[in-house]
Order: sequence, then C-alpha cells, then structure tokens
Amino acid sequence: MKLFRPALGILAIVALGLLAYGFHVAMTVPADEAMYNVQRIFYYHIPAWIMTSLCFGANLIGSVVYLATRNKRPSLALRADAVAVATAEMGVVFCLVGLVTGSLWARYAWGIWWTWDERLTSTLILWLIYVSYLLMRNFSAGPQMRTLSAVLAIFGYIDVPIVYMSTRWWRTQHPGPVFFGGPGSGIAPSMKPAVTWNIYAWMAWAVLIVSIRYAVERRQQKIDETDALRSLESPSAAQVEVVS
Repeated sequence: MKLFRPALGILAIVALGLLAYGFHVAMTVPADEAMYNVQRIFYYHIPAWIMTSLCFGANLIGSVVYLATRNKRPSLALRADAVAVATAEMGVVFCLVGLVTGSLWARYAWGIWWTWDERLTSTLILWLIYVSYLLMRNFSAGPQMRTLSAVLAIFGYIDVPIVYMSTRWWRTQHPGPVFFGGPGSGIAPSMKPAVTWNIYAWMAWAVLIVSIRYAVERRQQKIDETDALRSLESPSAAQVEVVS
C-alpha cells in the first residue's frame, strides 16, 4: 500500500498531462470541412466508446474469475470482484459520456437529439444493464450479492458486441464502425492526432480512477470481514444473560 500511493500520484500527473494535451490538440487541429467545429465532439466520443468497451471487458473478466475462484481461492475472488465493480462504475460513466456526446452531434447532423435506431437503442440498453448491476450491488450485501451481480455482468456483456455489430446487421442512421469496418472506414488523417491523444488520455484517466476505486473496495471488503469475525467471536445477548 505504501508503494501504491506514490504510483497513484505519478499516474494522476500523467493522466492530467495527457488530458490537457489531448484537449489542446482537439481544439487546435483544423475544423472539419463538412461538420466544422461540431466534429470536435468525436475527439471525445470515440475515446469514450473505446473506454466503455475496455471497462466492461475488464468487468467481464473480473466476474468470471470471481465465479471460478469464490470457493477455492476466496482471496483472489474478492480481488476480482473489486476489479469488477470498479470497472463497471467507470464503464457506466464512459457509456453515459458516449450517449451525451453522440446526442450533441446528432442534433447538428440529423436535426434531432435521439432516434430509436438499433445502435442507439442497444447502447441505451447496455447502459441500463450496468446501472442495474451497480444498483444490485448497492442495495444488497453478502456473497450471494457478488454471485448474482457476476452472473448479471456476464449476460450483460453480450450486448457489447451487439452494439458494435448493430450498424452491420441493420440499416441504422448511425455511421458505420470506425475500426475494423472494412473499406472506407477508419479515422480521417486530420482527426487522428486528436483522437489518438485523447484515447491515451482517457485510458490513463480510467486506470487512475479504477485503481482508486479498487483500493476503496478492497478496504471495505477488509472492514466487512473484520466486522464479521468480531460478530462471530462475541457472544450473543442471550448467551450473556444466561451466563450472568
């Protein structure tokens, strides 16, 4: 833990530096010929969706590891569960940022804030699934809560590839995939510096916040474990009355 705090300080400096430089690049690259300055939203919209996928992917791995090790290696299972909840929270934040920035862009490009096409609807469902995951964790307790939330996370992740593939499977109003979309896809050369630097920046920010949240969750787990051991060691009120 002593080494963890300096590492977080260094990571915070790196993340803030990258965020500042990413913002500088996003604001100074030439405006898009068709969308003008509105296109700058994509310098944050694309990194938000990449971080959403990475965070929910890490949540999936943590959930699977928890279910696989909860009986054989409880200590590893609790660490995996802490990773799962920390990444789920950041994934929900990034997903919300993606929805909001997408709506801002759509208002200018399409003349509407929202349309119920397959990409947007599946994305909203994805956000609601992980919000439900967090609500389950906040309003219940104990090992059963961790097991149920891990199962929900595994099934919820099925929606991630559906969101990505929706523009290929259906004719949506949303633009096609930026990455691995075939001929004509990809990032325009003028956008690459701003998008790339902001991907690095948001990744550093995500690692920083997830690390802090992981440490908080681990501390809470140890507090809960200590309280449980004390309750088992201390005699009940009825036993005290009989002895007296």
